[in-house]
Amino acid sequence: MRRSATGQRPTDGAAVCRRRTVLLGALAAAATACTPTTPGGPPDMGTSTTRAGSGPRLAARPPATPPIADDPQPGVRVLDLGPGPEVLLRVPPGLDDGTPARLVLSLHGAGGDATAGLAPLAPVADAHRLLLLAPGSRGSTWDAVRGGWGPDVRRVDDAVAQVLAAFPVDPARLAISGFSDGASYALSLGLANADLFTHVLAFSPGFVVPVPRTGTPSVYISHGRADRVLPIDRTTRRIVASLRSADIPVEVREFDGPHVVPAAIAEEAARHLGA
Repeated sequence: MRRSATGQRPTDGAAVCRRRTVLLGALAAAATACTPTTPGGPPDMGTSTTRAGSGPRLAARPPATPPIADDPQPGVRVLDLGPGPEVLLRVPPGLDDGTPARLVLSLHGAGGDATAGLAPLAPVADAHRLLLLAPGSRGSTWDAVRGGWGPDVRRVDDAVAQVLAAFPVDPARLAISGFSDGASYALSLGLANADLFTHVLAFSPGFVVPVPRTGTPSVYISHGRADRVLPIDRTTRRIVASLRSADIPVEVREFDGPHVVPAAIAEEAARHLGA
C-alpha cells in the first residue's frame, strides 16, 4: 500500500474524522499538559498523574565499555523481543570500523507501525550515521496517549537496552524522536529520561504528558502552519512557550505545510542532533 512522506497509510474521510476525535480526546485527557491554566498562559507541565506501579522511567543505559558490533551489516532488521508489536532497527553503513553511531529511538504516529516510525529519518540516516530504532505500539497509539504509562514504555526500554548492548553508541548524541502522537510520546519520555536522551526531535507534537523532569535535553520541534490534524496554535506554540519557561533549550521550525515531515525538516533535525 502506498505511504505518505511520513510513512503513514492514507485514510478515507471517515477515518480522518475518527482520528481527529481520538486526538482531541487525548488532548482533553491530558488537559494539564496542553491547555493553559490561565487564558494565554503556558501549558502546565507539572508532576505525573500516571497510575501507581507504572511510569515513564527507563532503566536502559549505555555500558561503561562500548560493545563491538557483532553484526554491523547495514540495513533493516527485526529485533527479537518476544511476543508483541514488531520492533525494527535500521543500521547505517560503516559501523564495522568501531566508531559510535548516533542512536535515535523513532516513534510512529497514531495508526502507524514500526515501519512508519523509521520513515521520517530513514532518508537522512546514512549521511548522519543514525542508528534508527523503531518499536510499534500495542494499540492504535502509545499507552500514555491513551491514558497511562504501561506496556509500551516497558517494550521501549527492552528495545533500547538490547541495542545499547549490541552496538557502539555515542552517549552524548542519544535521541528520542517521533511524529504526531509519537512526537508527544517522545517529548514526554525525553523529559522524564533526559539522563539517557540528550536530544528530543518532535515532528508535529500534540501535547506533553505531565512527568517529573530528569535532566534537560536539547529539543527540536517542527510543525506545519497548515496542520489541520493538530493545529499549531493549540499544540506546538503552547508547548514551546512552556519548555522555554522551564529553561529547556528549544529550536522550533514552523513551515508552510500540513501534518507531515518534509525532507528539509528531517535533514535539519538530523543536523541538530549533530550540533
